[in-house]
Amino acid sequence: MTFRSGRHFLQIPGPSNVPDRILRAIDRPTMDHRGPGFGGLSKSVLEDLKQIFKTSGPVIIYPSSGTGAWEAAMVNTLSPGDKVLMFETGQFAGLWCELAGRIGLDAEYISGDWRGGVSADAVESRLAEDKDHQIKAVCMVHNETSTGVASNVGAVRKAIDAANHPALFFVDTISSLASIDYRHDEWGVDVTVSCSQKGLMLPPGLGFNAISEKALQASKANGFQRSYWDWGAMLSNNATGYYPYTPSTNLLYGLREAIDMLLEEGLDQVFARHDRMAAATRCAVQAWGLEILCQNPDEYSSVLTAVLVPDGCDADQVRGKILEAFDMSLGTGLGKVKGKVFRIGHLGDMNDLTLMGTLAGVEMGLSLADVPHQKGGVDKAMAYLTENALNS
Repeated sequence: MTFRSGRHFLQIPGPSNVPDRILRAIDRPTMDHRGPGFGGLSKSVLEDLKQIFKTSGPVIIYPSSGTGAWEAAMVNTLSPGDKVLMFETGQFAGLWCELAGRIGLDAEYISGDWRGGVSADAVESRLAEDKDHQIKAVCMVHNETSTGVASNVGAVRKAIDAANHPALFFVDTISSLASIDYRHDEWGVDVTVSCSQKGLMLPPGLGFNAISEKALQASKANGFQRSYWDWGAMLSNNATGYYPYTPSTNLLYGLREAIDMLLEEGLDQVFARHDRMAAATRCAVQAWGLEILCQNPDEYSSVLTAVLVPDGCDADQVRGKILEAFDMSLGTGLGKVKGKVFRIGHLGDMNDLTLMGTLAGVEMGLSLADVPHQKGGVDKAMAYLTENALNS
């Protein structure tokens, strides 16, 4: 391969760029996961991770992808044949629904157009109809990575309460945790699902379940057989900082560093930074005369922006031109929006100049790909960032 100078711009919405501090933390000799040193590291990570989820309850760490954490949430709390209420907000909501069906749950899927989030009114209406409480869980994706739509978790919790329904509440924060404000306890979530390679800025390989007391009690009486995913075995071993099987030791070094970095910056400042990156990106897209896939400004994601290309254009061709000319990767369209959108990731280890380089690459790429657009998107984004500088 021909050498290319400079850094590769990885601007997909996850896996996100891994900061040097985290890479250095991971790059250590593997420690004995049964030894005394590991227990101290593990206990500190398990305790401080609660601050990221904003919970006082336990958080379980699996050597897994987010898909594994989806399955763990369900097999620890539900029983085969249970009905779960799910919502079509994009590709990943659909994959979670498919998983539910494959493991033997009765998934009721409320259809959507991929341009909006979960409707709290629809949740309340459907649960109010469920007089016999056949629905055992409500499952939603907080930030849909395929569409750039962020749903209102607090509003859905209020809808469940307004319907006076006992269903468990599961939320996927795979692409939102540590990037968008999230409050497991305050919003009454029973199981929060997440993973390592997005806002936590780690490589893939860790899955998480944050667990309420209600979910923990459900896990003691449900009907699914499980072994690898069993909360009971994990929690009993985690009490002393250990695991029932081999954990991802070096990723836990990295997680320790990631938590430190997030807390040093301050979670509120992390969220504000992501909001600024997202707002500046939208300024650019609108100046180009292109359309944002998400239609409701209240649901705009601060993790990514999905951009619709004009009719007759191929979004993947645009991505290919940008990769070839400028060594920058953008997210592809998935499922129903394949070829119709490209996705600009603005999460994790990002600052103003990184974003400006990203948007400059997009604007140049639109010209190279002959996509009809107006010039000046980068100027609009730069003006927004200047006017809203963090230290002004």
